[in-house]
Amino acid sequence: MPQNTANIKLFEVNNAELEKISTLQTPQGILALIHTPLQQKLYPKNLQNSFSLVLDNVQDPGNFGTIIRTADWFGIRYIICSENTVEAYNPKTVQSTMGSLCRVNIVYTNLASFLSETTLPVFGALLNGNDIYKTDWGKEGLILLGNEGHGIGEELIEKITEPVTIPNFGKAESLNVAVSAAIFCSELRRNVKLN
Repeated sequence: MPQNTANIKLFEVNNAELEKISTLQTPQGILALIHTPLQQKLYPKNLQNSFSLVLDNVQDPGNFGTIIRTADWFGIRYIICSENTVEAYNPKTVQSTMGSLCRVNIVYTNLASFLSETTLPVFGALLNGNDIYKTDWGKEGLILLGNEGHGIGEELIEKITEPVTIPNFGKAESLNVAVSAAIFCSELRRNVKLN
């Protein structure tokens, strides 16, 4: 039965109907049908005096959603994505953001061109960078994180002005990109007053 609350139409369905219209095996009990916003334009002035995440070819929708949610938690307003990063409106990405997708600006662009034109420092997550816990963050910049299996693309590594690593104390080969994003955001928040 349709209901109208503040220009939002609500329809109540039973569990069988919900399972048919959901893309998930176990629906969460609510679905929303929305218009996806138009592609946002990237204005350099919006990135000044703050930090933004930059994602190169992140493919897993769950990782991407977790990164969006983490950015929201730590007050990061922009995530700039390579054109081949997973779609922000992938159902699994949307679900894993837990609503944070509504509060973080997601922009897709050619990262090589974008990073060539920016004057902001580029902090790149690399295995052979400077210790994250000794990094001087300054007051603004871009945090570049790479693909789950291959890291940051070669054409972007040369754009990094500050290579940064999360030091390891055990024997794991690498960290999950969403975990790395959380550690970077936490260190930023601990050391820098973000706008």
